[in-house]
This record gives sequence, structure tokens and C-alpha cells, in this order.
Amino acid sequence: MSHFPAAVQRYLDKRVSKGPWTVTGAENRSFTGAVVIPSLAEADSLFATLQSLEANPAQWRDSFLVLVVVNHGEQACDEEKQQDLQDLTRLIEYSAESTLPLAWIDAASPGLEIPTKQAGVGFVRKLGMDFALTCLDWQKEPLLVCLDADTLVEPNYLQTIVTHFQQSPLGAAVLPFRHQQAGDALQQAAIERYELFMRSYVYGLRLAGSPYAFNSVGSAIACRAEAYVRCGGMNNRKAGEDFYFLQKLAKTDGVDRMTGTRVFPEPRVSSRVPFGTGRSMGRLMEGDTESVLFYPVAAFEILSGWLLNVTQNMAADADLLFSRAEKISAVLADYLVQIDWHATWPKLQKNHPTEKGRAEAFHSWFDGFRTLRLIHLLCDAGLSRGEPQEMLPAFFTWDGRGCPKTVPAMLEELRLCDQPSVTTSHNE
Repeated sequence: MSHFPAAVQRYLDKRVSKGPWTVTGAENRSFTGAVVIPSLAEADSLFATLQSLEANPAQWRDSFLVLVVVNHGEQACDEEKQQDLQDLTRLIEYSAESTLPLAWIDAASPGLEIPTKQAGVGFVRKLGMDFALTCLDWQKEPLLVCLDADTLVEPNYLQTIVTHFQQSPLGAAVLPFRHQQAGDALQQAAIERYELFMRSYVYGLRLAGSPYAFNSVGSAIACRAEAYVRCGGMNNRKAGEDFYFLQKLAKTDGVDRMTGTRVFPEPRVSSRVPFGTGRSMGRLMEGDTESVLFYPVAAFEILSGWLLNVTQNMAADADLLFSRAEKISAVLADYLVQIDWHATWPKLQKNHPTEKGRAEAFHSWFDGFRTLRLIHLLCDAGLSRGEPQEMLPAFFTWDGRGCPKTVPAMLEELRLCDQPSVTTSHNE
């Protein structure tokens, strides 16, 4: 008989990635949590991350398995392959002296490399998190934590995560983050602009009343292991895996915003993924500021109008809500036709007779992806993007606060704003 809960066993039977991989190290203990770290040719960055975890007090450190997935695809360059093999050797040596319960998955040695079609950060996170499920103590409501090999944590990291889930009823949380100081002024300007862009979008969502107003940063996610299983686990996307993972968690168990600790990703340039921080950093450092232009407040005002139109009129029929949407924005109305609003809303009303259930179902349908798509369509139709000094003052005015003058000052202000005043939940 399995020692796993039935839902977990079903997940392990049906959804775990099949392949030649195994866990080596501290796998024979039952932990109350696991920190999963993908690592591709990380060298010193990986061990700096492990050392930052070691700075956590023993009473918290001992209860968390740290699982490193050393990986590359079959078609990785020779330099990456060699570095991974060196990292594996170093991990073995490091584990002998480390105070961490440290384990690893070798997805880098010959015969264990990840097939080209699967290679990518989504598959690697999934591989690590799936295998971690088998190392957890299911009598204690265990936790799964996503971290990256280039991301440092604070000494209260593990304690804060545990305490948060003891107090929050939701199944997942995003952690506060702040990029490390860059090595030169050009790189620092690039990461400040990109982080400000990320935060300004979430800020706009919050001002608009969207339940998806949280940052999607792969190294800043934690969830209950049961919530991980319930949402179907991590996806295999080569980029944006964190965004889509959080979308699923928001719909099944809710996503909270944690406070009290921070993670610190490296502001690195990277071409490993087709979009995201690393790719945008490269373009910005080449002088391509138009690759990271900021959304206008008018787009979020339209979003706000649409969300209020529905959530304050839950008994109204599809035609009435659509006619009001037409008055808000012709682009919005066209989009609603594209996503089959007139067929969807009657079904939601029929299947969810209570106002609370109907609101939850609506937000599950009009999710973070559809929200982002609407913002993009509005911008494509004439609501032009622009420089932060041009775009962001209106956001701060909407929020009833003054706007700082410089990008670094605006970034600091939004970092302060990124503190939860309300819980972000699938039940809202």
C-alpha cells in the first residue's frame, strides 16, 4: 500500500516525467518542505545560493530538502556540458561538508541529458518538483519552493515561508524579490528598467482590481505540496513557466503575496529563453529601449471598467454586459466576441448560482493570460506604450500618490507598493 495520499499517488502515477533520472543524496528522509533549484552551468552562482540557504537557522534548515537539478539539453554547447559535470563533482564534495539536507538530480551526464524537445526551464522545474514529492512527509502539510541557482536568500527565508503558510489559508504565495546590484552602470540601468516594467504592470493590475496582481518570478514562488498536485503540477514550457504555473495555482488554491523576507536574483544577460529578464536585459544593454516600453494607464482603466461591469452586475445577462463593454471600449467588445463571451457567460451563470461562485468562475475564465492579451490589444489599437517618465505618473496619480522623477526612485516606490494590503485569492 502507498504511503502517499491518494491524490498524490495518482499524480505520481500519471503526471511525473518519465526518464532515466533519480534523486541522489538526502532522499531517504521525509521532509516538511523542499527547495527545488534548476542549475545549468551555474558554477559559483549555484554555491553562493547554497551558502545563503545555509545561513538559515538549523531548526528550519534541517526540515527542508534542497534539491538541485543539474541539467542541460542534448544539444547544449560543450562549455555548458563541461561546466555541469564540474558542478556535479563539486556538489558531491560540497554535500559532504554542507549543513543542508542536500540532494541532486543528474540530468547532465552522458545518457542522462534532457532530450532536445523537452529541454527548458519548465521541464527542469517540473522534474525537480515532481521528484521532491516523494521525499516529503505527507503527515505535515509539506511545502514546495521554487528557487534559481543565481538567486540569494535571506537568513529568515525558510522560517518566513513556513510561518506564512501556517497563517495563510491559500495554497500558494509569491515572495518579494529585488535584483542584485549589477556589475556596471549599463547593466544596472537595464535591470532597473526591466524590473520597473514588471512591477508597473502588476501595479496597474492591482489598481484595476484584477485578482492576478502578483509578480511571476520563477525564483520567488512557494506552494503547499497538495496545491501543487491539485493544480496539475508545473508545466513544461521553455519560458513563462512561472506565469502559467501561478495561473493554475490562482484558480485552484489562490495566490497570496508574502512579506518578511526577500530573494535576490542576479541581473544577468541570457539567451537561454526566448523572452523574459535575460533576453530583455541583452536588448536593453544594446540600446534597444523600445523593446521594453511601458503600458499606458488608459489600458488598465478600461480593464477596471470591464471587471467592475461584470462583478457589480452578476445577475445581468450577456447582452447587457456586452453593451456596457462596447461603451467602455470597442477593442474590448471585439475581444469579447473573439473569446466567445455570449456563449460563456450564460454557462457561468447556470453552473454557478451564487454570486461568490460566479465571480470566482468569471475570474477563472477571464484569467491573467486573457487580461494580458486585452492590454496588448488595446496598445496595438492605439493606446501607445512609452517611456516610464511619460507613462507612470498617471498610475501614481490614480493611486493618490506622487510620482518620483527617476527610474531608480520609481522602482523603489513600486517595491514599497508591492506589499499586500489584501489577499489575492481565487475566491475574490
